[in-house]
Amino acid sequence: MTLIDSRPGIAATWARVSEETGVRVDGELATSRLGPPVELEVAQWFPPERVQEVADLYRALYPSTAVARVGALPGAVESVAAVRRHGGRVLVVTGKHAPSARLHLDHLGMAVDEVVGQSFAAVKGERLLERGAHVYVGDHLGDLEAARGAGAVAVGVATGPYDAAALRAAGFDVVLDDLTGFPAWLDEHVLQRRLADLEERLRGLGSVLVALSGGADSAFLLAAAVRALGPERVAAATGESASLATGELDGARALAASLGVRHLAPATAEQERPGYRANGPDRCAHCKAELLDVLRPLAEAEGLAAVATGTNADDAASGLRPGIAAAQDRGAVAPLRDAGLTKAQVREASRRWGVPTWDKPAAACLASRVAYGLEVTPERLARVDRAEAALRSALVAAGVPVRDLRVRDLGDRARVEVDAAAVARVAALPAAAEAVTGAGFAAVEVDPRGFRSGSMHELLPDPRPRA
Repeated sequence: MTLIDSRPGIAATWARVSEETGVRVDGELATSRLGPPVELEVAQWFPPERVQEVADLYRALYPSTAVARVGALPGAVESVAAVRRHGGRVLVVTGKHAPSARLHLDHLGMAVDEVVGQSFAAVKGERLLERGAHVYVGDHLGDLEAARGAGAVAVGVATGPYDAAALRAAGFDVVLDDLTGFPAWLDEHVLQRRLADLEERLRGLGSVLVALSGGADSAFLLAAAVRALGPERVAAATGESASLATGELDGARALAASLGVRHLAPATAEQERPGYRANGPDRCAHCKAELLDVLRPLAEAEGLAAVATGTNADDAASGLRPGIAAAQDRGAVAPLRDAGLTKAQVREASRRWGVPTWDKPAAACLASRVAYGLEVTPERLARVDRAEAALRSALVAAGVPVRDLRVRDLGDRARVEVDAAAVARVAALPAAAEAVTGAGFAAVEVDPRGFRSGSMHELLPDPRPRA
C-alpha cells in the first residue's frame, strides 16, 4: 500500500487459495494485515507443516489472479519519476515475492532499478543499508524500523494500515497523507541536502577566488562562498577581454560589491592562443586554460587557497564541454558540480537568497556565437556584441518580449535565435533584420527552432561511422 493498492489482487488470490485447498481464508482480514511476508499470513490459517506448501501455491496463483486487478496509488508514478529526475536509483524492498512485485511494477509502467522481496522490518533495513539507501518510503511501522536500521530518512505515507497520526506518533521523520506530496518533498529535501554539501565543501577550502562570469551559476557560487567563509576570505575575478559581452563586467562588479567582496578584473589573452583563434570544437579548452593560467597566480598573490568555477551538475553531464576538463586540469574546483546542484536548483536557491541573477538568461561568452572553423577575432566578437545589443533594443521598442537571444555568426550571414514563442514575430519584424545587418552582417535569418544552448555543436560533423 505504498506504491500500489494490492488489496483487490490479494483478496482475489486468497479466494483462489481457498478454492484449491478447501480451507476458507478471510481475504478481507488477510488484506488488513499487509506488510509481512505471506508465510506469516498463511500460518494464521494452516498448520505449520503446510505453511510453505500453501505459500508456494499463493505465489503460483498470484500472477494470473492479482496483477490485472491492481492499480497504482495516487502519486506513485510521479514519485518514481521524481527520484529519477534527481539522478537517484529506485529500489523497492518489500515483504512480497520479488517476481510478483516486479510484475505489478512492469504492468503499471513504473521503471525501478531493483526489487528485493521477502524482506520485512529489520531485514528490510539490512537490504537498504547494503544498497546505500538515503530515503525509505513506507506505510508500516516495520518500514520505520527498516529506515532506522539503514540510517535513512523515514517517510511514512498514510495509505496503509496506519493513519497519519499513528505514523507521527511512531516517529517517522516525514509523514504524508499520500504520495502526491512526495515529489515536492523530495525536491526540497534534495535541494537542502545539496546546499548543505556545498557549504561543507566551501568551508573545507578555507578561502577562495571565484571565477565570476556574471551568470547565474558563478554569481550564486560567490554568494554561497560568502555565506560559508565570510567576505574577507572570498574574492571574485572576471577576465576582461573581447569575448566578454557589453555590461557583463559592470554587472559582476556590482554583484561583488553588494556581497562585500573584492572584485578583480585581470586581462586575459585568449586571443593570443592559436587554438582559441582557430575556433575548433576544443576552443573552450584554450579559453579556460588562459583564464585559469591568469587566475591561479592571482589567487596565490591574494592569499586565497583555491580557484572555483561555476560549473554545475547539468554542465558536467552535458555533451561537448572541453572547458570543464581544462579548468580541472589546472586545479580549479567546481563546488556546485561536486555538490550535485543543477541549473534549476541554482536558480531556485538564488531566488530564495535574493541573488539578483536568479532569473538572468544564460549568457555564454561571445565566442560561442561564432561557427566552428571561423577564426575568432576581436572584430567578429565586437560585431556579434553590437548585433545582439541592437536586436534586443529593436525588440523592446517593438513590444516583442524575449528572454534568450543569440546572434550566431555564420560568416557571411547571421542566424538569430530567440525564444520559440517569439520566432514568428521576430521573423516578421523588419526592424529586427535591420538591427543585425546594421551591426555589420550582410544577411540575416531567424532560426525557426528558436534558441538552443550549444546549437553551434549541431553544425559539427557527425563523429559516428557511416555504413
